[in-house]
Amino acid sequence: MYGYNGKILRVNLSNKTVKNEELDIDLAQKFIGGRGLGTKMLMDEVDPKVDALSPENKLIFITGPLTGTSTPTGGRYMVVTKAPLTGTVASSNSGGYWGAELKFAGYDAIIFEGKADSPVYLNIVDDKVEIKDASHLWGKVVSETTHVLEKEHGEKVKVATIGPAGENLSKIAAIMNDLGRAAGRSGVGAVMGSKNLKAIVVKGNNKVDIAEPDKLKEVFSVCMKKIKENGVTGQGLPAYGTAVLVNIINENGVFPTNNFQYSTFDQAEEISGETLADKYLKKKDPCFRCPIACGRYCEVDDIEGAGPEYETVWAFGSDCGVSNLGDIIKANYWCNEIGIDTISAGSTIAAAMELYDKGYIKEEELAGAPELAWGNNEAIIEWTKKMADTEGLGAKMAQGSYRLCEMYGVPEISMTVKKQELPAYDPRGIQGHGVQYATSNRGGCHVRGYMISPEILGLPEKLDRFTLEGKPTWAKIFQDFTAAIDSSGLCLFTSFAMGAEDYAALVNAVCGTSLTGDDFIQAGERIWNLEKMFNLEAGIDPSEDTLPKRLLNEPIKDGPSKGWVHKLDELLPQYYEVRGWGTDGIPTSEKLKELGLA
Repeated sequence: MYGYNGKILRVNLSNKTVKNEELDIDLAQKFIGGRGLGTKMLMDEVDPKVDALSPENKLIFITGPLTGTSTPTGGRYMVVTKAPLTGTVASSNSGGYWGAELKFAGYDAIIFEGKADSPVYLNIVDDKVEIKDASHLWGKVVSETTHVLEKEHGEKVKVATIGPAGENLSKIAAIMNDLGRAAGRSGVGAVMGSKNLKAIVVKGNNKVDIAEPDKLKEVFSVCMKKIKENGVTGQGLPAYGTAVLVNIINENGVFPTNNFQYSTFDQAEEISGETLADKYLKKKDPCFRCPIACGRYCEVDDIEGAGPEYETVWAFGSDCGVSNLGDIIKANYWCNEIGIDTISAGSTIAAAMELYDKGYIKEEELAGAPELAWGNNEAIIEWTKKMADTEGLGAKMAQGSYRLCEMYGVPEISMTVKKQELPAYDPRGIQGHGVQYATSNRGGCHVRGYMISPEILGLPEKLDRFTLEGKPTWAKIFQDFTAAIDSSGLCLFTSFAMGAEDYAALVNAVCGTSLTGDDFIQAGERIWNLEKMFNLEAGIDPSEDTLPKRLLNEPIKDGPSKGWVHKLDELLPQYYEVRGWGTDGIPTSEKLKELGLA
């Protein structure tokens, strides 16, 4: 078997048993792997209506056929489960080295089911798999947990773990691997915590079998040339990381500030990727087989670690009115340590600042902690730490901004879609990106169809970001394309330079298949429709395909995008039509039959 190992590890935590199962290769190729195959497994084995934090939910760690190969950025894996934050399907992507190590150990996926009666971790060394006691790890932060496990099992092991946020069932908890890489969104860390599963330690000594090694070298050379010659993947990201976007997005007037009340930030240069590289960057921090090396490893005062990414800089920066980049780095560090999603954490603090500013949160609720005032750089650090608490305002914030604002009777202050915090782009000035936000199958998300690429960066072509024409079609294509890339095991950033034919060629060379570019895109469409069906069965009504009222009704107040609202009411019916769905936003039987999902 090529590309795939052909083996799934099933771990029942309730009765502490492990067993190997054979991968259904036909099913794997139908959904490519990763996100697609993981969603199919979840759909087949879990009732979509299940309580996400109950033992009946399952937690799936899954790789793609290109994970662990020599393909550019071939180190990605997905965590698929029902999301506690949104109630939708969750498929959270992470890089680093852990995913490749799982392939080297001989597994395509791990399915966790049930719940351990006390804290445990899983130790994998090739075919040897053990469920081990984790009572000595429970309560420890990510770095301490990782270092203890490396000491116990050898420095070359790869560790995926939760921090205190996941243990305390924060609905914005992440799963961390390789210290600073995160399967960050939708609360997947809380699902891991609900199962009393602290960590997964992996060491593999095998290689992924390749169908056509010579062909792979040829295709690899073509793809690498495109990546190196592309302005984003060959220049901008390697030099300045993802925070290279700060000035670009701000100059377009779509850099959300003070919880999306404004769309430009006067101090943007102070928190930019250029400033990060000049003042705080210690070294680049690439993932497995990555020629782009956008990851940053920064140092400030007495702390150092991975990050921050662009969305993190924004969430703790302009969204909170903070321009002190050193303290943003510290807030990011503590997110990594307690194991919490940086986008949701920073955005929730921003929402809390608006609640405090408008008198909903009272001073006595701060209990002596830093004031939740716009621009208070001390607040973003201390309130991040408090999200690991089990009581008080910090514990409320750890459930995400929607539930926090709902507690005070003003859920509209939460800038979320399907209860998940929106990332760092104001859709009022990027109409196609707004369609993608509203229809995202996992709630507010920028990496389910990165319309910033054509509407801001001009890749693969420059679109007028204000026009409505053609935007639903573009959004659909990007969503389908992304689903297929996520399933392959490669990083989404390669799509700045590579097209569907390139990915199909890589899969073909590795797996011995004969996919066309159109086949690759259709696989993504199949995955998107399956995710939609899961959500519908989970009770996520199409009425939730919307944006916060602020973005639909309140025009941008400042900057180059001043005066714009998002025109979702015009675009959404067109999107449903382009998808081949009914006017009610539900996939038709004809569409499901066409995709082999009937």
